[in-house]
Amino acid sequence: METTSRAVAQTPAAEGGQPVPSARRTVDGYLRAPFPWYGLDEAFTGPRWLMQVGTTADGAVEHGSIGHGDEPTVRNEFAAGGDQDAKEKFAVVVTVAANPSRRTADGTGLLEATSVSSAAWLAGVGLLSFTWPGQMDHALRDDWLEQQTETAWVLADDLDGDDWSTLSLPVDGVPTAFHYRESEFGWVLAGSTSSGVHVGAYGRGMSAYGLGFAVVKDIAAYA
Repeated sequence: METTSRAVAQTPAAEGGQPVPSARRTVDGYLRAPFPWYGLDEAFTGPRWLMQVGTTADGAVEHGSIGHGDEPTVRNEFAAGGDQDAKEKFAVVVTVAANPSRRTADGTGLLEATSVSSAAWLAGVGLLSFTWPGQMDHALRDDWLEQQTETAWVLADDLDGDDWSTLSLPVDGVPTAFHYRESEFGWVLAGSTSSGVHVGAYGRGMSAYGLGFAVVKDIAAYA
């Protein structure tokens, strides 16, 4: 999937693990999208917040993320000695426009088609971006993240492989099959909707098994 931010599914973090405020909280990109945005359904009553959108080279909005729960920061997941209560509890929903292979705006090339694999990869990279493996030096994290990003791509390209299981969750009230996997860093899932978009999600500290997804009625309310 060719976008201007291939390796960034959400807001990058500043030095020290704090989110970059200027990259958040703007609804303009979301409003430009020609497709509906998805978030957790009304059963989730906690905080909701915008992250950022991804665009193609010609500026068309192709995907974006919405957060739920605690706003995650990049940190060592094992710093608290494995205490689950000390971990942030969040779920991020990624919406990806379902586009076929198509020409660029200048007609000189082709943009890759988007698919459930696109949603799975964006979700996988999103989870990694808020992960700091135990006992890893700061200087080594970039190399680790690059390696794990490639691994996430390989996994997303093989949704029928042994690393994935099937999980049925409601989408707009309709039971829908998702590809699902867990790791020591959290969980990732991806599937398609009847609204012309693919949905991916990732999280930590919140179980994926009880989640449901629904079209966001008023995205401006999240700003």
